[in-house]
Amino acid sequence: MFLKAYLLLFLLMRVAASDNNNGYGFTFNGNFKLGVGETDVTPDSLVNVCNTTAFYSSPLGFKNPSTGVDVVNINRSTPAGYFENENGEFKKLTIASGEPIQAWVDYDSVRKKLNVSLAPINTNQPNLPLLSIDIDISSIVSDQMYVGFYSTSQSSNILGWSFQLSGKAQLDLSNLDYFSKGKHTKKKKIIVISTVSAVAVVSVLLIFLVIFLWVKRKAKFSEILEDWEVQYRAHRFSYKDLFKATKGFRENELLGRGGFGQVYGGVLPNSNTQVAVKRISQKSKQGMREFIAEIATIGSLRHPNLVRLLGYCRRKGELFLVYDFMPNASLDKFLFCKSEKDTLNWSQRFKIIGDVASGLTYLHEEWVAVVVHRDIKASNVLLDGKLNGKLGDFGLARCYKHHGNGPQTTNIAGTLGYIAPELARYGKPTTGTDVFAFGAFCLEVACGRKPVERRAEPGEVILVDWVLECSKKGEILKAADPKLKNKFEAGEMELVLKLGLLCSHPVAEFRPKMSQVLKYLKGYDSLPEDSDTLWTQEHWVEINDSNMSLSHHLTSQLQDSVASLTITELFTSKGR
Repeated sequence: MFLKAYLLLFLLMRVAASDNNNGYGFTFNGNFKLGVGETDVTPDSLVNVCNTTAFYSSPLGFKNPSTGVDVVNINRSTPAGYFENENGEFKKLTIASGEPIQAWVDYDSVRKKLNVSLAPINTNQPNLPLLSIDIDISSIVSDQMYVGFYSTSQSSNILGWSFQLSGKAQLDLSNLDYFSKGKHTKKKKIIVISTVSAVAVVSVLLIFLVIFLWVKRKAKFSEILEDWEVQYRAHRFSYKDLFKATKGFRENELLGRGGFGQVYGGVLPNSNTQVAVKRISQKSKQGMREFIAEIATIGSLRHPNLVRLLGYCRRKGELFLVYDFMPNASLDKFLFCKSEKDTLNWSQRFKIIGDVASGLTYLHEEWVAVVVHRDIKASNVLLDGKLNGKLGDFGLARCYKHHGNGPQTTNIAGTLGYIAPELARYGKPTTGTDVFAFGAFCLEVACGRKPVERRAEPGEVILVDWVLECSKKGEILKAADPKLKNKFEAGEMELVLKLGLLCSHPVAEFRPKMSQVLKYLKGYDSLPEDSDTLWTQEHWVEINDSNMSLSHHLTSQLQDSVASLTITELFTSKGR
């Protein structure tokens, strides 16, 4: 029983009490809150607990529902407190503290003794009672009685009580709402604290994870923009944009693969522009600064027969070149396809040859500077949706001023079969070396064969040698691509084959300029009548020797520089 302020205890109980002292008795165990209080006996023999500083023992009265009997009249008091079981020391209790207090009222019918004890909560009943009164209540105990509690203060609160005959009253505090609520509250607090702590820990971990992923992602797309690159910023793409455009450079976005890099198709995220991205490993001995400067310069080229170099990106030893996307891929896909339905007819081939000649003329003679392409071949000629030919892949290109000394490089670049003899000897590219490669390209398109066929018959391994032999025999049309099935205009075929031989002459001085080549193709001028005789036996041996020595020398030279990068394999049907 827990009470504050005025407490009136009225006990009506059913007990087995007799005059023979058979040991029956009752105990009352209550937990109550009290203010400062005392007990006394009212005129009608009821126990009264009042708000004072002490717990009083006053005449204890019991009242039958029908008859009231005064039993004793004793007046004595004692301070509120309890005696410790360990050492018998008396401990005071401040009843006004509002803390829960335990109270025991025990009556021993054998000894005829009524004991009252107090103790703090969670303390066992003291062995030594606070008050002890000798009294015989057997004369007033009936067969049926009640126990009740009364308080004149609304702040009183009885939290629990128990009654026991022939034994000690027991009260399990854990079953009381007051304490279980406290436990539940404490448990809830623990749960809340644990939950909040867990959420806080998870939140911190998530924050660190987000930071880690952000840093990792930033590092993934990190780039270095040096001071000298600021002037070329308009030509530079971010690696992040190229990564998104190619879907992370996925394999299914791969358009082509060569010995020095791969080409991927993609769509730029901001402009939705389709592009081709060439990914190259940077191993050049040439300064990157000079290389980027040339890329930026070449990016200014504008011609209908040139694939635009849109810009570049460099990151962690890799170089990325971004070009216009060509839906019909590269020319070699059509020249060397196995299906006849995909083979280009002669009219289409002749036009493409003229397109490439027009683009080269612009590079060599019509732009503000001279641009040497250095890698002219069928796989670098791309076709748009209408099969217009466009010369692409400017990764090896070099430019210099008109009437200048030419590109300042001695690195051999290109593909075996397209490299002029003087380039193999001295390593210096010129417009003449481009013309030589164009001659090999003309023969490649007309004959449907690569310049070097290692598996061909002994006399047909080198394409230019074989075409020259056919020309000397007066059977030059025999070299035409058999997939055409003789469905071509003979004059145009002969023109292209002889022009290919003329442009592939081992002596640079005998090769025509590209503007003159364009005139031949358009019919403005005719080929020299003695073009066949320009090929002497000494010249023939010279180019054969050059091709033989070049095959051994080229590989090591190509691996030394970015300038040697080239794509020699076919592209897939997706284009480039």
